[in-house]
Amino acid sequence: MSEQNWNEHKTRKQFIDKLLLNSKWGSIVPFAEGKIYNHGSVEEYPTQTGPCDYALFHAKRPLAAVEGKKVSVGPQNVLQQAQRYARGFPKSPFTFGEYHLPFIYSTNGKIIWFQDLRHPLNRSREITAIHTPNALEELLSKDEEIVKAWLRSTAIDNQFLRPYQKEAIAAIEQGIADRKRNMLVVMATGTGKTFTTINLIYRLMKSGLARRILFLVDRRALAAQAVTALASFEAEPGLKFDKCYEVYSQRFRREDLDENIKYDPKVLPTEYLTDPKSRDSFVYVCTIQRMGINLFGKDGMFGQATGDLDDESDADEKLGTGIRFTV
Repeated sequence: MSEQNWNEHKTRKQFIDKLLLNSKWGSIVPFAEGKIYNHGSVEEYPTQTGPCDYALFHAKRPLAAVEGKKVSVGPQNVLQQAQRYARGFPKSPFTFGEYHLPFIYSTNGKIIWFQDLRHPLNRSREITAIHTPNALEELLSKDEEIVKAWLRSTAIDNQFLRPYQKEAIAAIEQGIADRKRNMLVVMATGTGKTFTTINLIYRLMKSGLARRILFLVDRRALAAQAVTALASFEAEPGLKFDKCYEVYSQRFRREDLDENIKYDPKVLPTEYLTDPKSRDSFVYVCTIQRMGINLFGKDGMFGQATGDLDDESDADEKLGTGIRFTV
């Protein structure tokens, strides 16, 4: 039978349960009256507006409701059901306006939609995997209004920034304040894109808005240029950027690095990608090709991969699909 013809129960057992297990939500158990749940996924959890398909618990707190549908149903259109469960969730320690859960999901096992209910202007969006418990705890611990207030009140005052570079940074920060999630900045060759970007990265990390930043480029030479620029950037008086925050990269050849700059590249520990902790704060500089290998392995790379793959001594090493998506 085609997956499109599966009913909801089969979809949940074959696909959605696995999504939750892969995201480290522990055992999937049926609801039991009077039981206190510490960690796990509880099926058919009763709310004042009907039972939700899954309630996700961590540290004895309900963090999210998941609405599951069969493969043939688009999950974006049923996220409202999860919103109803969040409104009627009983005995929750959380209150965010009309909601008593911070997060909700809807999925048909193939597509996942997510919404952060803590602020009324937060929009739903499609994501690639259900967040891990630690990822949701990290989201919950971040007060975006405080960090955005820091960005508004702290002047963009690096004396070496040109006026148009300051304008670019200000425009990006305004976009963040307006809750935009995707932005494209176009700057001509020779206008200082890397310097502008590093100034922005420092402000995002200093404010606490970002803890881990991926600096992605399409050539190894550009990755080497970025890590040396980070190493030479004075983030605070007397301190270079890589002394304030950890900077990691892929492996380089000796000739990739500027011999006039003293910098010893550090290769990112595998667990920083596969299971990052909330305390981990770093910038990771790598090529698109290297990140593709991290995610899918060399054989799983899209199309006929070209560029800098031939020098990757660990090109067959796949870091796994358990990478946390916290954006």
